[in-house]
Amino acid sequence: MSIIKYFFQKMTPQQGIVLYYLGAIIVAFLLLNLPYVVKPGVKIAPVDTLFVAVSGVSVTGLTPVTIEDTFTIFGQAIILIILNIGGIGVMAIGTLLWVILGKHIGLRERQLIMLDSNSNAMNGVVKLILDIVRTILMIEVIGAILLSFYFYKDIGSVKEAIHHGIFASISATTNGGLDITGESLAPYANDYFVQTIIMLLIMLGAIGFPVLIEVKTYMKNTIPNFRFSLFTKIASATYLFLFLLGTIVIYLFEFSNSFKDVSWHKALFYAMFQSSSTRSAGLSTIDLSHFTEATNFFLGGLMFIGSSPSSVGGGIRTTTFTILVLYLVNFSNGRTTIKAFNREIHPIDIQRSFAVISLALAITFVGVLSVVRFEDGKHDLLSIFFETMSAFGTCGLSMGITDGLQLGSKIVIMMLMFIGRVGLLCFVVMLGGKSTPDKFHYPKERIQIG
Repeated sequence: MSIIKYFFQKMTPQQGIVLYYLGAIIVAFLLLNLPYVVKPGVKIAPVDTLFVAVSGVSVTGLTPVTIEDTFTIFGQAIILIILNIGGIGVMAIGTLLWVILGKHIGLRERQLIMLDSNSNAMNGVVKLILDIVRTILMIEVIGAILLSFYFYKDIGSVKEAIHHGIFASISATTNGGLDITGESLAPYANDYFVQTIIMLLIMLGAIGFPVLIEVKTYMKNTIPNFRFSLFTKIASATYLFLFLLGTIVIYLFEFSNSFKDVSWHKALFYAMFQSSSTRSAGLSTIDLSHFTEATNFFLGGLMFIGSSPSSVGGGIRTTTFTILVLYLVNFSNGRTTIKAFNREIHPIDIQRSFAVISLALAITFVGVLSVVRFEDGKHDLLSIFFETMSAFGTCGLSMGITDGLQLGSKIVIMMLMFIGRVGLLCFVVMLGGKSTPDKFHYPKERIQIG
C-alpha cells in the first residue's frame, strides 16, 4: 500500500486525470460484462464491449453494435450511467460522491478537479463542480419529462415512453450520440418538436459548463453589476456562429442533392439539426451517406473543431478556433495581440491554442494514416477521415463503417476517443511528466519563416 501511495503522490495532476479516466473505462468495461447486461443469445466480442465502454466514457457514441438489439434494459441503464460519468466528468462525479460520503477534499483532489473542469483557479472549485452537476442533472430531468410526455402520444405505453424519454434526454445532454431506435433520430425526421428539444439539450451540454453557471447566476441576479466573463462571451458567440455557418453550408450544399425532394422547412430542420449535432452529439435525422462528399468533408471539419471547453464534447474546442482566427486576422494587420469584447487575451492562451491545433492536426493525421493502413482499401478515404474526426471530436457520427473496422483500426479509434475526452494538453503533458523551469537561456537569434 505504501508503494501505491508513493506512486500516486509522485504523479502529476495530468497523469492522475488520465489514470482516473482509464479507471473509469475499466469499470465501465466490467459493468458491461455483468450478467443480464446483454440480451440472451446475443454474442458480443470483448473488443466490442471495450469499444462501447470507451465510447461511453468519452461520450462519443461510435459503436460497433446496435444498443437496442444488444443490451437489455439493465444494460442500457448502465450505459446511461457511463454517459453521465463521462459527460459531466470523472472528477465531478467523484467530487459528488466525496461530498455525499463526507470525505475531506484535500489539495491533491482539488488540483485534479480543477484540471478536469478546465478551471484556472482552485478557489471555490468544489462548489463550482457541485453546481455543474446539479445543473446538468436538472437539464436532463426536464428534457426527460418533456420527451416522455410527448413520446407517450406515439408509443401509448407509459413504461416505454419514459424509457425512450430518459435515454434520449441523457444521450442528447451528454452529447453521447447513442440511441435505442437503431436509426438514431431518423424516425423523428418530420417531428420538429422532438428535434427542437434535442437540439436545445445538445447545445446546453456543449456550450460549456461555465456558460451555464454564469447564465444561471445572471438570471438569479444574486451578484450586483454582474458581468459575463470573456470566456462566456467568446464561447457563446463562437458556438452561435458555427451553428449558423453549419446550417447555411449544409443547406446550400444539399439543396440540389438530398434536400431536393423535401419541403424547405424540412430541409432547414435537417440542416439545423445536423449543424448542432455534428460538432459533438453524433445524433442524426438523415442518412449521412446520402450527403455529397463536400458536405461530409465539411462535417469532418466541424467535428475537428468540436464543442466548447469545460463541456461534454471534444475536438480542439470553440475558443481555440476563435483565438486562431483572431490571431491570423490581427497578424495580417501587423498586430500580435488579440483584443475581444474590450479585453485582451493572455499570450499564454494564444500559445496553448497553437499547441492544441498543431497537436490535433498531427494526431488526426496519424490516426487517418493508421486506419487507412489497417483497412487496406476496404473503406474509402472519406469514410475513414469522417470516422477519425468523429472519434477525435467525441462526436459519434459515422458513415456506417464502425462495425466493419479491423481490430487495429478499432484500437486507433478508441485511442482518439480517449484523447478527445481527456483533452490534448492534458494528454501530452501527462506523457511529458513534471515540468521543470529553464535554468539558463541561450542568446536569441531570428530565423526566416514562411
